[in-house]
Amino acid sequence: MSGKTVLIVDDEAPIREMIAIALEMADYDYLEAGDAREAHALIVDRKPDLILLDWMLPGTSGVELARRLKRDEHTAEIPIIMLTAKVEEDNKIQGLEVGADDYITKPFSPRELVARLKAVLRRTTPPGVETPVDVDGLRLDPVCHRVTANGGAVNMGPTEYKLLQFFMTHQERVYTRNQLLDQVWGGNVYVEERTVDVHIRRLRKALGPSHDYLIQTVRGTGYRFSTRAA
Repeated sequence: MSGKTVLIVDDEAPIREMIAIALEMADYDYLEAGDAREAHALIVDRKPDLILLDWMLPGTSGVELARRLKRDEHTAEIPIIMLTAKVEEDNKIQGLEVGADDYITKPFSPRELVARLKAVLRRTTPPGVETPVDVDGLRLDPVCHRVTANGGAVNMGPTEYKLLQFFMTHQERVYTRNQLLDQVWGGNVYVEERTVDVHIRRLRKALGPSHDYLIQTVRGTGYRFSTRAA
């Protein structure tokens, strides 16, 4: 499997089924929702890698849902492809203005859909998730699940690795302990905030004196990964 999960949001079951078959053949996992409310619950709970979102939905429209997702920092980075029967230019512009990454007009071929989906995922996947990322001689290779510092292997536990991968793919931004718990441990896991401090200490120790400066404490707020002086 590609390891990627796509959420299909469409109120027509036959269309969802057609897309699901195409995704299965292309080795993608998928989730299905028939309306915006069901879709939003799945997005918050399961964090899909991409959303295929129908323009016309019962109740809240696809455009309204897209607007809501892009306003929320927890869901703003999830790429969205709008599906619609509308071909008018202003609808396309409206879809892109609310933050959609691409736009496919019905009817479409499953092969075209998968090709467009792959292109959007390639564009929106930061280094460090599928390709190696290097910072000041520190290298994280997600394919080999390996960290090296100036060419030498760095040993760390699985939680420290996940923490470092999150930091290296979200550089220069301050995260609170709660935000790190949500992003690294997952929203459904009960872990105390102090646990974050313990793993930060372990991560700094693993990185050693040559790279521990990259993990910076921001007093009263949380932590950030930065190459600039604190």
